[in-house]
Amino acid sequence: MTRTAVVAGVGPGLGESLARKLAAEGCRVALFARSTDYIEELAADLPDPGEGLAVTTDLTDAEAIRDGFEAVREAFGPVDVLVNHASAASWTGLMDTDVEAFEEAWAVNGRGAFVCSQEAVGDMLGTGGGTVIFTGATSAVRSRGGAVGFTAAKFAARGMAMDIAQEFGPEGVHVAHVVIDGQIDSPGARERDPDREGETLLDPDELAETYWHLVERDDVGTQPFEVHVTNGPNPSEFI
Repeated sequence: MTRTAVVAGVGPGLGESLARKLAAEGCRVALFARSTDYIEELAADLPDPGEGLAVTTDLTDAEAIRDGFEAVREAFGPVDVLVNHASAASWTGLMDTDVEAFEEAWAVNGRGAFVCSQEAVGDMLGTGGGTVIFTGATSAVRSRGGAVGFTAAKFAARGMAMDIAQEFGPEGVHVAHVVIDGQIDSPGARERDPDREGETLLDPDELAETYWHLVERDDVGTQPFEVHVTNGPNPSEFI
């Protein structure tokens, strides 16, 4: 069965690895991001047998998201898989975070994922089911202190994922939340900290395999809601 997948929030690192893995497994993959040049190059370079579609989308704009899903339907048909992967972070605490930064984090992690999920689940209900995956973080289950906007948005996204899972699991829609407890290897991560040992970073290709395992099984009743992935930093509540 050929699936149509949307990865909402694609960039170097895990977003790209997810797109490549989905395409390698035969999915038609739509890439949502604001960086047009990047997603167009990636869409053209996705591995066979998949097919790529670059959809320039501001995930803080509800109408732009809806237009993006219409473009996917016109090109590929209804959506079977959605990965809510976009994230916006304001790494500041309560007194140093302005309202605009707080709302930006919410607009991407919360409202953007909400609109994407509405669009995708609407398709899935008409085709007998599908998979929605949320990319979470340690901050979705345990605050770190000093990142109030990011933490609030990630907690909200986790709660939304749980609610969608409870509402639509009986309709064949599998919803999963992936808690990533550690730094993902990417060009940006290495630029920020070039002295980090390679083994302390999570391999995005291996993470993409975990996401695919959540997609490929058809029995919603035996699927986990939450998967924790960690590289073992201390302290970690997931070890």
